[in-house]
Amino acid sequence: MAEAHQAVAFQFTVTPDGVDFRLSREALKHVYLSGINSWKKRLIRIKNGILRGVYPGSPTSWLVVIMATVGSSFCNVDISLGLVSCIQRCLPQGCGPYQTPQTRALLSMAIFSTGVWVTGIFFFRQTLKLLLCYHGWMFEMHGKTSNLTRIWAVSDWWEEYIYLRGRSPLMVNSNYYVMDLVLIKNTDVQAARLGNIIHAMIMYRRKLDREEIKPVMALGIVPMCSYQMERMFNTTRIPGKDTDVLQHLSDSRHVAVYHKGRFFKLWLYEGARLLKPQDLEMQFQRILDDPSPPQPGEEKLAALTAGGRVEWAQARQAFFSSGKNKAALEAIERAAFFVALDEESYSYDPEDEASLSLYGKALLHGNCYNRWFDKSFTLISFKNGQLGLNAEHAWADAPIIGHLWEFVLGTDSFHLGYTETGHCLGKPNPALAPPTRLQWDIPKQCQAVIESSYQVAKALADDVELYCFQFLPFGKGLIKKCRTSPDAFVQIALQLAHFRDRGKFCLTYEASMTRMFREGRTETVRSCTSESTAFVQAMMEGSHTKADLRDLFQKAAKKHQNMYRLAMTGAGIDRHLFCLYLVSKYLGVSSPFLAEVLSEPWRLSTSQIPQSQIRMFDPEQHPNHLGAGGGFGPVADDGYGVSYMIAGENTIFFHISSKFSSSETNAQRFGNHIRKALLDIADLFQVPKAYS
Repeated sequence: MAEAHQAVAFQFTVTPDGVDFRLSREALKHVYLSGINSWKKRLIRIKNGILRGVYPGSPTSWLVVIMATVGSSFCNVDISLGLVSCIQRCLPQGCGPYQTPQTRALLSMAIFSTGVWVTGIFFFRQTLKLLLCYHGWMFEMHGKTSNLTRIWAVSDWWEEYIYLRGRSPLMVNSNYYVMDLVLIKNTDVQAARLGNIIHAMIMYRRKLDREEIKPVMALGIVPMCSYQMERMFNTTRIPGKDTDVLQHLSDSRHVAVYHKGRFFKLWLYEGARLLKPQDLEMQFQRILDDPSPPQPGEEKLAALTAGGRVEWAQARQAFFSSGKNKAALEAIERAAFFVALDEESYSYDPEDEASLSLYGKALLHGNCYNRWFDKSFTLISFKNGQLGLNAEHAWADAPIIGHLWEFVLGTDSFHLGYTETGHCLGKPNPALAPPTRLQWDIPKQCQAVIESSYQVAKALADDVELYCFQFLPFGKGLIKKCRTSPDAFVQIALQLAHFRDRGKFCLTYEASMTRMFREGRTETVRSCTSESTAFVQAMMEGSHTKADLRDLFQKAAKKHQNMYRLAMTGAGIDRHLFCLYLVSKYLGVSSPFLAEVLSEPWRLSTSQIPQSQIRMFDPEQHPNHLGAGGGFGPVADDGYGVSYMIAGENTIFFHISSKFSSSETNAQRFGNHIRKALLDIADLFQVPKAYS
């Protein structure tokens, strides 16, 4: 019996008469163009590598130094103080390129100038290192800047010179979601929205590959490490029996698409040209119009990525390591990212509070088999044109995907646009080859594993209670009038709300970025402090004056702000404790203290969602261009997961998760306590009650 083997550019069939080769002209064309594109990217990276190697110098500055040295020589001024003459005497004598005095003089001046240039680069780099090591500015009150900080921040050296350089289910437990703009809608056409958004995403990737994206600045002052952005695209988490690995490719020219139980491969390029939005719209519409049914076992295949990691690793080895299954799986895992076309419609209706929670649930886990949870991110498209993301957490933290999302939404709204009927601008090219169906041969044994993973994932998804709401009474504008940071205000409100909800305090986690350090990720801010508990207890007693409560609140807020700054500047404790734990395991040393500390459950896990990392538009002129942030599942079975986005001057979005299986938690009840806590704290400062 003949056995067919398919590779990238050719197909061959083994028969009794020999081997029959059939070359694919289209595939060979893609291989050729992919090679050209790869070399272009490599040359750009080589150029950028050279520029980084001499940074903060540049070829232009080198020429300026040489011209200054040569020019001074012609004016009979020796700025080298005799060094040029010494270099000239050391050059070899005799025939060759050094035989004329003029050539020897020019070469000597070039060597001297290069030495001065390299020395200047060295001292400038050392100065920059010293400047970047200064963190005193973070610990100063707003409006009270020390003379040392004024001297340190006298110029914009950082902006001018520093550029980009370098076993349980993932679903609910690890992956998180990001929402679309919720107060406006650019189009109701599903395929058109995808056309613009995906075109913008690949534009962003191109800037990333060319190292043209400037780093985010901490408080607008110091650049943060951009390393995590490197694995934003072309990245997949590969399951393993003991541990997973991240597979990152240097390039990918297609996306994998899921619709109605079918998987497709959609090319992003025609030759070396990125498809325009109208072409992408046409391609996605072709998928939406495709009437073909799923193949056996194909519909729920992605449930493998939603279930247990060991089961997925075993199934991958047993059923996807050869033949057409391997080829199809590689098409997904080697894609730039994953796209899910849903048949349902979700959006936020301010008149229907439950709509935001339903939208969040759809993004967090979908139906447990219409997301590929292993991809760096899945772009989710609903039938009404609303979008969202489900992101894998291992490769980067939420602010990284948020940076991409801000660029994409801004480009979609203010640069690409739509026709009056909601379609992408321009006429598509109907000669483009349609997207191709991925082919599978999934046996009954594998289908049983898929169903088992689906049942595990479904039980997990059904247990998640998600309550999302928009807090309208006030935002950061009013909070600033209380003379405290918005984050500290919300964190102390969460402590008050949790005590009212559970009648006790708990270990609280707040994520803080450590990206002021190379390849930094996060550190923990332990928000439940003795100062915050003192304030909460005083609020609960009800016998204290407002002045006393304000004083207690300010002490708690000051402590929280200081702890956050310590975490950002590497003076937190949890990552150090974790490293000590790893060392103790490596050395085989038992540490009951470390084992106990690291096993304590975070029953209140919180995170603030950043916004306006890049300014694609003026929020004052476009106040309705607001995303609602995103959320994640609860870290502890009997705890809460809370994410919040202080979305401008007048509103805050909250995403609260818990588990139905816990009798002690209720996400909506906790949300109501958060509302009341925010209002009660604001009332202490006797702010204008336009919000009441």
